[in-house]
Amino acid sequence: MGKKKIKNNFEEDLSRLEKISNLLESKEIGLDDAILLFEEGIKLSKTCITNLKKAELKISKLKSELSDIALDEDDEFVED
Repeated sequence: MGKKKIKNNFEEDLSRLEKISNLLESKEIGLDDAILLFEEGIKLSKTCITNLKKAELKISKLKSELSDIALDEDDEFVED
């Protein structure tokens, strides 16, 4: 369950960032609101970057494990 919640949070954060970007680009908001939205966007960006780095690390570990298994199988195959 925890993994799905992280994914949902990432997707929600990314969606919110897109909305913030659209609002800031629309120029239909005042300076104070723009600053608050920009601040929220920065926080969301940091969270998204952290989650992406965690995902990248996990993928690297999984690829490494797969390579280790493939090497072990090749070693056994050669010995036969």
